[in-house]
Amino acid sequence: MSEARGAAVVIIGGGVTGLSAGWWLARAGVDVLVLERGIVGWEASGRNGGGATHVYSPFGLEEQRLWPQMDELLGYPTEHQPFRIGVALTETQLALARRWAEIGELRGFRWESLDRRQIKELVPIVGDDVVGGTYLHFGGHANPQRTVQAYAWALQDHGGRILQHTTVTGLTVRGGRVSAIETSRGTFSADTVVIAAGPQTGIFADMLGVSLPLAPARVEMIATEPIPPMRIGGVAGNGLYGRQTLRGNLVYGGGPHEWINVPDMAAPDHPNTPLVRNLARRLAELFPGAAHVRVIRSWGGVVENTPDGLPVIDRLADPSNVVIATMSSVGFGLSPASGRGISELVLHGKCLFADLGALSLARFAHTPPDWRERAGWMAADAPLVNVR
Repeated sequence: MSEARGAAVVIIGGGVTGLSAGWWLARAGVDVLVLERGIVGWEASGRNGGGATHVYSPFGLEEQRLWPQMDELLGYPTEHQPFRIGVALTETQLALARRWAEIGELRGFRWESLDRRQIKELVPIVGDDVVGGTYLHFGGHANPQRTVQAYAWALQDHGGRILQHTTVTGLTVRGGRVSAIETSRGTFSADTVVIAAGPQTGIFADMLGVSLPLAPARVEMIATEPIPPMRIGGVAGNGLYGRQTLRGNLVYGGGPHEWINVPDMAAPDHPNTPLVRNLARRLAELFPGAAHVRVIRSWGGVVENTPDGLPVIDRLADPSNVVIATMSSVGFGLSPASGRGISELVLHGKCLFADLGALSLARFAHTPPDWRERAGWMAADAPLVNVR
């Protein structure tokens, strides 16, 4: 487009999904503008466990193909590290770890079953109560902060633009298309609009008369002092996800979610809660050899979840120039592949490398408005969260 106040594609949301889609489009020569109400990657995209092991997803095969190439493709480091170890402290945990490994095997990936001795050799800080585990010869993890910055820089290297501290306040629809995006910094035009705004994605869908069932939830993570690097830094178990950083810090999170409401475009408060102590206890149970290490940082933020836990990636029929993208809490690891898929929805009207039928919005056509209450995720009289 020729208008300075617009772009061929405007992406609402500067998280990892929006940035990846923008990068794929920009490297294809498309004029792209990303609008972010805060700082890129400030929410869950830049502060998560860094996992990249989602082979169950329609994007899973492409995720696994792309991650080892991302440093070279982006031109900046993501600190991607391959492989994943699952540690089980109970037979129930072991059965679950093996189930995830078997899903990977069905998709053509290799894994090994580990006994207590093998796990202790690979992960010296586990305790004697380990019952077994899995060694995935696929998947891995990366540094969320590094990766978000890499996407942003690479997008700009290809001519894409990013406007931070720009809150989208409205969408104008004319003739079955979004013709204008209203923001705190004026109005922008677009040929195509991608909505990848995390928990706020449902609010934008409402503006378009589209029902997108989402449940925002507060999640928390902790980071410890550094310890000597392990041979494989991607270790999960005891209901925790996370990784060891290249510096040696243990960065972990993992349920339970605190279901909340996000009433408008304002940012909800992100206080830490007693869950931090729960995370620290479970991490000490998983890694008794590191139980003495102090927790030095913690983070509370908001993610979004669909009723079935799967993303929604879809191009709408009305308005016809809108792509909806909400990743249901698994956005970081899938971002290389989901960004490519979103770019193909924009350019070709469909994803060329994967069948996204399972991620269609149509699967929620008959979801009742009170689905969160029916599922027990939210009390019927739950108040709105305070906003600032």
